Amino acid sequence: MAITVNLDVVMAKRKMSLNELSEKVGLTLANLSILKTGKAKAIRFSTLEAICEALDCQPGDLLVNEQDS
Repeated sequence: MAITVNLDVVMAKRKMSLNELSEKVGLTLANLSILKTGKAKAIRFSTLEAICEALDCQPGDLLVNEQDS
């Protein structure tokens, strides 16, 4: 089981750049980049909430549980 982060997909749908999201959420570009590339090991609920608010989405839009076959 793996959790996939679809931050780049949601950002593209909203036509929002990483720089713009960084400013709205108050996170560094480096931290957002780690999350966007799927290299993050954890995310705080407060960070997830801020990203969802900035992108007008739900956590399920950003995080997908991929089942192993």
